[in-house]
Amino acid sequence: MSANHNVDESQQTLIINNGLLFDGTQAKARIRHLLIEGGKITRISKEPIQAMQGARMVDASGKWITPGFIDIHTHYDAEVEVMPELPESLRHGVTTIFMGSCSLSAALGSAEDVTDMFTRVEAIPYDSLLPLMKEKKTWQTLEEYRDHFENLPLGVNVASYVGYSAVRSHVMGFERSLTKQKPTADEMKQILGLIEEGIDLGYLGLSINTNFWDKVGGNRFRSQLLPSSYASWSELFKCIRLVARKDSSLQCIPNISTKYEVFVYLALSMFRRLRVSLVSLMDIRSNRSIYRVLPLFSRIANLVRGKFRYQALPELFDVWSDGIDLVVFEEFGAGSRALDYEDQVEERRKLIESKEYRRWFKRQWRNPFSPRVFHRNFGLARIVDCPDESLVGKTFSEIAKERKQSTEDTFLDLVYQYDKAIRWHTKVGNDRLKPLQKIVSSNQVLIGFSDAGAHLRNMAHYNFPLRMLKLVQDSHKAGKPLMSMEKAVWRVSKELADWHGIAAGHIYEGARADLVIIDPKHLDASLEQIHEEPMERFKGHERLVRRNDSTVPYVIVGGTIAFEAGKFTPVVGKKRLGEFLKARTSSEAGTRRFERKEARMGRKDALERKEDAAAA
Repeated sequence: MSANHNVDESQQTLIINNGLLFDGTQAKARIRHLLIEGGKITRISKEPIQAMQGARMVDASGKWITPGFIDIHTHYDAEVEVMPELPESLRHGVTTIFMGSCSLSAALGSAEDVTDMFTRVEAIPYDSLLPLMKEKKTWQTLEEYRDHFENLPLGVNVASYVGYSAVRSHVMGFERSLTKQKPTADEMKQILGLIEEGIDLGYLGLSINTNFWDKVGGNRFRSQLLPSSYASWSELFKCIRLVARKDSSLQCIPNISTKYEVFVYLALSMFRRLRVSLVSLMDIRSNRSIYRVLPLFSRIANLVRGKFRYQALPELFDVWSDGIDLVVFEEFGAGSRALDYEDQVEERRKLIESKEYRRWFKRQWRNPFSPRVFHRNFGLARIVDCPDESLVGKTFSEIAKERKQSTEDTFLDLVYQYDKAIRWHTKVGNDRLKPLQKIVSSNQVLIGFSDAGAHLRNMAHYNFPLRMLKLVQDSHKAGKPLMSMEKAVWRVSKELADWHGIAAGHIYEGARADLVIIDPKHLDASLEQIHEEPMERFKGHERLVRRNDSTVPYVIVGGTIAFEAGKFTPVVGKKRLGEFLKARTSSEAGTRRFERKEARMGRKDALERKEDAAAA
């Protein structure tokens, strides 16, 4: 183990005075004072804590102290190897992230297999990812993968699912896994053995993916579906039964266009008592009824002993695209065909120029009966950058009207002419305030689904916990509160930790000191502003970000100040602040412990209210 990456046992003592403490339990927030020693919270006091020799004093007057936020859906599996501080999440107060999502994982398989599975579906540049994985991938097993995080200077805590695409390809071989061939009896035994091993090692559970949008990149098997999508339901059920028996978690992305698979997972949760986290609930512009209908079914399942939740973002879901290079075009055959030529400009131009292709594209784009998530309305897509500056600010429909041609031909003409040099923006969903408020208030959702680390130039949801707090604070200002601020904090911290069985998201004496100090005055429009930022250690590739550093004066991970006054502290990227968080192997026992602790906290809170009233 590399010494300079170890957690420093002589961590600086911190004293945080005068902050309004939200402890993550929904207990009423109160002014409290914290002592942090050796990476843990050793004292929570009603009275200010006096200065100690060698202690760093932080005055949090007018600020909130909350648990570090949790991001339950990322694709940081590649970035964590080259930028282990994960700065874009860290700076926004996210101190725990989940990887291994959507059946994808770097835990198993060769460097090339991992690259091919990640690069297209998650829009991570192939030319950066392949050399990175060849250089960094020294592990072969799930245990070695887990343990190698001890040698990384993590900026945040990491937890991971066992990705089924990675398991299937590892056992069957990459080429065979990309077919509907069934695993042999021995291979199925190996597959189940790996899943069980992962759960016993502390992985969060299993992630699977049956969405036909998601395809393999690279040059060997480009455009094939991910291995998980070729698995029969019989094969998947064997794995799911194991997850249920181990009382672990299943994270799944179904066929999100047709949506009928949602009912399969609802039934599994209901009859197997399986903990299911499903992507995703949203007020999408292509179907305004979805956000109302799906929670009705999950509520029924959960009444019948189910443990089912949708993942949901507490903000507008908007995307940017360079030409046609956007995952939503994978939703239909003609769009997917164009994406086959991502790095072959001339071949793509020949395709787009052909009359046959255009007829195909128009037929599928306009088909009112085809299942869809994307709205497929070029009148809602506005150009934000183009070599022809006269087009910037216009929608494709407006340009089509000027040119007296169809919007599809206009779009394809501009992609033919400019390829990735024409950039446009559109809103996919969550664009209406009241439906968004209804979604985040629902007890059928878990707040998350940022896709952090993926779709680098297409979307930016790294600061979603702060946007959740803004959404709720705005409702209070409007005199129509959605929920208490205490509950809003719980929804992006302890609720997520408890549901997944990890020790995080809760401030109490003896807890690991992962904290955020927030300036509530800056839960404002700055959270929405977007720009592009070069990733220096990713060959300078740019990603979309939202930067609102004044909102988060301090981020503390493992008792160490990692982000302060808009800058990372010198230890970030050099010292291991975070760790691999293991999920409880028996979550029911863990849940009972948490419930008992919650009851004690509730009694303590009631006593403090009486004391406060008496003092008043």
